[in-house]
Amino acid sequence: MRPNSDTQQQHSHCDISSALLLYRSRNPNLSASTMAAVGYDYEDGLPSSVDGGLSYDPSFVPDPVKSFVVHLYRHIREKNVYEIHQMYETSFHTLSDRMFKDTPWPSVEAVAQYVDNDHVFCLLYREMWYRHLYARLSPTLKQRIDSWDNYCSLFQVVLHGVVNMQLPNQWLWDMVDEFVYQFQSFCQYRAKMKNKTEQEIALLRQHDQAWNVYGVLNFLQALMEKSSIIQILEQEKEGLEQFTATDGYDYNGGSNVLKVLGYFSMVGLLRVHCLLGDYQTGLKCLLPIDISQQGVYTSVIGSHITTIYHYGFANLMLRRYVEAIREFNKILLYIYKTKQYHQKSPQYEQILKKNEQMYALLTISLSLCPQVKLVDETVNSQLREKYGEKMLRMQRYDDESFALYDELFSYACPKFITPSAPTYEEPLVNYNQDAYRLQLKLFLYEVKQQQQLSVVRTFLKVYSTISLEKLASYMEVDESTLRTILMTYKHKTHSVGADGKTISNADIDFYIDDDLIHVVESKTPKRYGDYFLRQIVKLEAVIGDMDRVKLE
Repeated sequence: MRPNSDTQQQHSHCDISSALLLYRSRNPNLSASTMAAVGYDYEDGLPSSVDGGLSYDPSFVPDPVKSFVVHLYRHIREKNVYEIHQMYETSFHTLSDRMFKDTPWPSVEAVAQYVDNDHVFCLLYREMWYRHLYARLSPTLKQRIDSWDNYCSLFQVVLHGVVNMQLPNQWLWDMVDEFVYQFQSFCQYRAKMKNKTEQEIALLRQHDQAWNVYGVLNFLQALMEKSSIIQILEQEKEGLEQFTATDGYDYNGGSNVLKVLGYFSMVGLLRVHCLLGDYQTGLKCLLPIDISQQGVYTSVIGSHITTIYHYGFANLMLRRYVEAIREFNKILLYIYKTKQYHQKSPQYEQILKKNEQMYALLTISLSLCPQVKLVDETVNSQLREKYGEKMLRMQRYDDESFALYDELFSYACPKFITPSAPTYEEPLVNYNQDAYRLQLKLFLYEVKQQQQLSVVRTFLKVYSTISLEKLASYMEVDESTLRTILMTYKHKTHSVGADGKTISNADIDFYIDDDLIHVVESKTPKRYGDYFLRQIVKLEAVIGDMDRVKLE
């Protein structure tokens, strides 16, 4: 079922979650099944550590949970996407907050009897169960391994079975997102070997295939290939498919699960390759999605932010600064305009965190490639407020500036992983920071290489032509060294794009003819439309204020 068209049109730039939450606030009389599943009035005494201090009993299923699973199961069988989304996004989190703040949900074995022991539903319930466990508690090694087994079973059913259901995009995105997160979390956990017990080491040896990097990549790749999503997106460009227009849903009674999981798996592959430090491969995996256009990835705010965050970071590490700046600018402006719609969303804190991280990455990008003209006035204002002083200090390329690059990179970068298993025979040491230190070292080495480029750029901005001899004397180097510096400038301000063509990141370029440097300053076209739109909005606000004034 589709949300009503008026709500959808009003919030076309917000994800479906926000639109539905807003719809609910305007329509308090939602279906009785959804309201019953939330179970606001807990008249039954609950044997949980939250309401009464008793120990957690995995086999006890409170009435609100019974109602929740029964109604969710029924809506999934009826392919009622709207009600599924309501229960998944609202009811599940409400019950979690009120009944399971510091305990897991009832076990799948306990609730199976209320859903006809349906195998696929039990896999979906267990997926939510582990996600809640990771979010609220600290999973044991056994639970991490069991969660991997559950994902294997769930994805095998999707890949090899006939899945006759429709699930909300939010849930399907969360599956891929959590799958990659738990892989990352397992690699970090396994790398902290120093305090591992003999039992944990024995369990790691026994389950050496759990969260194996090849297994994770193979599942994401298999979902992408089996769904034929690349072919679907290509056919859509020719007008033969309606995948994006319908947000991936099938209104002819089919299933959207495999197609949308395959679609989000491309984002998952980008993220995994970024965690491994393979940025080129990560960006190749995302090529079928045109991120310059609205797509299914923008229908879920978490997917939208994750995609652009990793896309921008990968471009930053590949020295494609202009592309990184453009995309960070667009997503930060989007968050600024729409974040009020997400305040009640479970993802709100994560949205704010990623927002701050992307401002830090934008600061780095602009410090290495001063293309402020590419940044919207609103974003630039926020940027100056957050990092204006630091950006000035980062231009100096002294020890303090390197410390700032170190600080911002460490704060904003992904949690890099070492995917290989430890050698258990050697003295047990923690190596969970090794991948991060390597990426930080490579990044700071890149910054160090560009140390004198800022000085060159300062002089080039002043002159339209200048002789090599004169510039060398200004920079206090000989002509041979200056030529090397100028070649470095050329190299560092150009990079290879996704299509294999060389692209320029420089706002100042030059060429040398007979020992004379000719400077070419690239000018971005002025966007008069943006200016007039801002003035129109201001004028409308003034007129609105005047209309409210009561004349005596």
